Amino acid sequence: MGVRHINPEGLHRSPAFSQAVVVEQPAKTIYIGGQNGVGPDGKVVGTTVGEQTGQVLRNLATILESEGASLANIVHWTIAVVEGHAFDEGLAAFQQAWNPADPPPAITVHVVAGLGPEFLVEIDAVAVV
Repeated sequence: MGVRHINPEGLHRSPAFSQAVVVEQPAKTIYIGGQNGVGPDGKVVGTTVGEQTGQVLRNLATILESEGASLANIVHWTIAVVEGHAFDEGLAAFQQAWNPADPPPAITVHVVAGLGPEFLVEIDAVAVV
């Protein structure tokens, strides 16, 4: 599989994200719909961005594992955070779940007015296996 994480000279380099990801060969691609901090029982887990992001990451891992993949296969995700809530806790949850040896995905972050009752964060993702 030809997946390259690129961070060209002249652009900011961050350990939290890649500037772009290039998929050069046909590969299995998994498009994951927006995940909220909802546990297996359908109830929201936690009242903070950090707690909910931790659950979102567990949900993403469960979906990927069902297809023989892992978080390391994510090449892009879009993160929505409710206005007024700092995403620092969410980044901390990401750093706990993400292996620093794996190249980080490209990301887009949106601050939104609201997501739904009790939801503070929502993440969708694209993975390449």
